[in-house]
Amino acid sequence: IQSKQIIAINLGGAIIPILLCIYLLPKTPLLPTLFSTLISIIVCFKISKVVPGVGIVIPSLIPPIIAVLCAYIFSPGNKIPVAYISGVLGVLIGADLLHLSSLGNYPGIMSIGGAGVFDGIFLVGIFSALLA
Repeated sequence: IQSKQIIAINLGGAIIPILLCIYLLPKTPLLPTLFSTLISIIVCFKISKVVPGVGIVIPSLIPPIIAVLCAYIFSPGNKIPVAYISGVLGVLIGADLLHLSSLGNYPGIMSIGGAGVFDGIFLVGIFSALLA
């Protein structure tokens, strides 16, 4: 039985998507990307929740839908990278990072970008690619 809490960062669900965001950011318009990302963060924060023994969970389809809608509204000429960046950062910041204080003292491994939010981040990438 594990009695301490470990917070890990998922390679496929956090590190690689963040590196892709860093790569795409100079190729996108800053203000539309910022507005889309802020909206995604707020929505992801509101719809995600901490589940003891699981971690932070979020409905998988909502983050990519919000990211794509925001990208169409704020940056119709450059919607693919804006959707990807706002979707990934919306999930990671809104669902994971802003809920870290809500984790309490649950024992076990909690993963940023893992399990409960990985699907949302993966689907953001798929939805963004489908816009192409």
